[in-house]
Amino acid sequence: MNIKRIGILTAGGDCPGLNAVVRAVSKNALKHGIEVLGFKNGFDGLVRNEFIKITEETVSGIINRGGTILGSSNIANPFKYTLAPFGSPEKPRDMSSVAIHNFKDNQLDALITVGGDGTLHMSHQFIEKGLPIIGVPKTIDNDLCATDQTFGFDSALSIVTEAIDRIHTTAQSHHRVMIIETMGRYAGWIALRSAIAGGGDIVLIPEIAYSDDVIVEQILARKAKGRTFSIIVAAEGAKNEAGEQSVSRTVAGSTDAIRLGGIAYKLSDMIEERTGIESRACVLGHTQRGGTPTAFDRWLSTLYGTKALDLVLEGKFGYMAALRGFAMTEVKIADAISKLKMVDPNGAEVQAALKAGMSFGSRQIG
Repeated sequence: MNIKRIGILTAGGDCPGLNAVVRAVSKNALKHGIEVLGFKNGFDGLVRNEFIKITEETVSGIINRGGTILGSSNIANPFKYTLAPFGSPEKPRDMSSVAIHNFKDNQLDALITVGGDGTLHMSHQFIEKGLPIIGVPKTIDNDLCATDQTFGFDSALSIVTEAIDRIHTTAQSHHRVMIIETMGRYAGWIALRSAIAGGGDIVLIPEIAYSDDVIVEQILARKAKGRTFSIIVAAEGAKNEAGEQSVSRTVAGSTDAIRLGGIAYKLSDMIEERTGIESRACVLGHTQRGGTPTAFDRWLSTLYGTKALDLVLEGKFGYMAALRGFAMTEVKIADAISKLKMVDPNGAEVQAALKAGMSFGSRQIG
């Protein structure tokens, strides 16, 4: 195709590897003589028509930098948009026509959107309105079903595993129960894999309902065996047997209004009250999103970025770059957002955790 100018934006929550994607897309495009506009702060930049012209100098030396040089937003939804500051009571409006106008006014031939489930849903809405879009899957949650792994996940996993390693020593010294709360929204990948890698004793994930009684029984059983401390890794979206999750707040206008969080504090109070064992909560929060990307995420982000530009050149709009068996391919964005990729309660990873002595705090499993 005769592609002369493209746009790229990074939307949703930030994570390590975003800059590596921007770099790979831009270098591949500039090599083909294609001009690249980087829209600021996700879809917000497309609505406000705020962008930078990306050159070789713009992306030089950014592969190892966390965050995104373009900025991001997880509340700027062009289909439910407000120009007012965050938290304003202004009623959201559909500004998608403004975004489309800016796309055309800038004479763009394609737009590459880098983001997770929310970003890809908005991208799909624009595709249905005729915009030529290619998606790149980004989320530390690793919950997109159409790709083996999203970039950002490996970096977050490394950060959480290191935190568990550090928590181990203080838990052992003070004979405490330590609860590490991880991100992941409605999928338990970060909690499960970090608990396996970090030697957690109990792991709580959204896919397997936990019981306070079972958690207490496991801690007391460890104590009876001379284990004077316990490490619990709890996903922010873990559910109890009644299906309840810990919700910290709601954010109007966001693509996902529910903000999960607080399970670590809830469990800490419960465990201390019922066992008499001193307990502490450690909420890792946005530390999981920050810092330098791992070598794997730099590699994966580069593959995603170059593949995205290849799809633009091939005219395969409406598709997302995907990793399948350590090779790049493409899938329809509509298929990528059809469902979330969840941990299989009967899968090999859960079975391996059980065989290694880990508990899921559940009556159903283990």
